[in-house]
Amino acid sequence: MKNIKLRHDPFNLIITGVGGQGNVLSSRIIGSMISHKGFFITIGETFGASQRGGSVMSHVRISSKPNLSPQIPKARAHMIVSLEPLETIRVLRDYANPDVQVITNTRPTHPINVISGMAEYPSQKDITNWINEVTFKAWFFDATEMAIKIGHPIFSNIIMAGALAGANVLPLDREIFKTIIKTKFSAGKVESNLDAYDQGYARTA
Repeated sequence: MKNIKLRHDPFNLIITGVGGQGNVLSSRIIGSMISHKGFFITIGETFGASQRGGSVMSHVRISSKPNLSPQIPKARAHMIVSLEPLETIRVLRDYANPDVQVITNTRPTHPINVISGMAEYPSQKDITNWINEVTFKAWFFDATEMAIKIGHPIFSNIIMAGALAGANVLPLDREIFKTIIKTKFSAGKVESNLDAYDQGYARTA
């Protein structure tokens, strides 16, 4: 670990999405990958009616020192990885700063009030423009479509983990990822997860 340094210590990562997208699993995998490098990981989570597609947000704090608070201070995120574009905006409203970077899935998951016609979902153009205005750097791509082509929309969470690795802001190692997923998935699913990781990596590398 002595030869690896974080760009910020602690490094504050937020992974967000809606219930059912698998961002909690993604945060656990990313945390495990980084802990293999010898860093201390603290994860805090918030759930908003997650079983009904509500907001789910994981705070992942990475440091060379122990005993971090699990809650990232407001306006102090360094990277936001989002599985849903409107959730990206919700998080940025509280945690943006001039140095924050964002990786976001562009495929929306419409909440009940949008489906029922009681509210209007912002256009992708408006979302993209606003995110670009308040971030240092942002990547946009349809991770859901990529995941469907692999075999299931749930692979979008692994695609986003790969994209985080490709952004080169954290010491994320593919071989460590492979080792970890072998403990979490059956042998038949390992290659699909590696494919998802590699496709995400290629989007930001």
